[in-house]
Amino acid sequence: MGYRLSYPEADELFRKLSAEYEIYAPKLFEKQGRYSDTDIVRYDRVKRAEEIVWDRKSDFSAKEVVSPITQTIFYFTEDEYRESRTGAKKLLIFLRPCDINAFEHQDKIYLENGGIADVFYQRVRDRVRFVLMECTEGWDTCFCVSMGANRTNDYSAAVRHDENGLLFTVPDPELAPHFAGNREEPFEVRFIEQNDFTVEIPEIPNKDVLNKLKKHPMWQEFNDRCISCGSCTVACSTCTCFTTVDKIYDENAHAGERRRVAASCQVAGFDCMAGGHEFRTTPADRMRYRVLHKVHDYKARFGDFHMCVGCGRCSARCPKFISFPATINKMAAAIKEIVAAERQ
Repeated sequence: MGYRLSYPEADELFRKLSAEYEIYAPKLFEKQGRYSDTDIVRYDRVKRAEEIVWDRKSDFSAKEVVSPITQTIFYFTEDEYRESRTGAKKLLIFLRPCDINAFEHQDKIYLENGGIADVFYQRVRDRVRFVLMECTEGWDTCFCVSMGANRTNDYSAAVRHDENGLLFTVPDPELAPHFAGNREEPFEVRFIEQNDFTVEIPEIPNKDVLNKLKKHPMWQEFNDRCISCGSCTVACSTCTCFTTVDKIYDENAHAGERRRVAASCQVAGFDCMAGGHEFRTTPADRMRYRVLHKVHDYKARFGDFHMCVGCGRCSARCPKFISFPATINKMAAAIKEIVAAERQ
């Protein structure tokens, strides 16, 4: 079953949905981009269908709706503390297949890793419903097909945008009644089948090859290229690292709040321990850690998919134009070199 809605009809739908849902989607922010007089697309609340950006990949991912860059988790005084409150409405997020697949990885890290669910993530995640934005072409930094993240069935509704308005299919019986009375039109979701960039997914056969890969000279180029700014991890749809900071109020030194703040393994000092010991002291060390985490460690831990979903935001946001898919291909070539040397 599909439904055809004009823009005015879609706006009316959004108005009705707003009684029960907060609607989030990629939204344009003019003159707020990285460079002077440039725009940026990021996730924010929308009230009208025309606010949604359909023809450009968002610069930052939908994860910021569920786990914001800065999030207060509790308030405290010298005598007591109180957990921060969360909204009562459900969240309806418009996003593409790669980002829906990215949430599966987020869920594993926050809800399954170590056998303890993160309550601050779960209390928001439980309220989320996905609206799949049909994606059939992608952009020049995308490689979702190579990562197997170009398809998904995890959505409450799917939408196609064209010059005549929006075309919806609504498999979720909870959401379907909101579309009653709109014009019916057949709609079957299509998915992208080929990206401009193809990645050879490396598989590390054993621990000996892994140890040799960690010492391979391919990583040394990043000492000259990477500036350890962390832009890649902030934009990444699957990164989950954070730290906590206490904010003491100026008005009352005995009261404040604890905040969870996004952190980055690519920034110097991320792994600093008591006594000043650090495991990864160079950009090459940090890049190696990140790449292996995305395209080896996560799969080795959970046994299903690689963590990277091929959204390409890291490449797009890097000020030094480091291509993540090209780096994966270099790693695949290095593994072949190591394996070939072992056979001689």
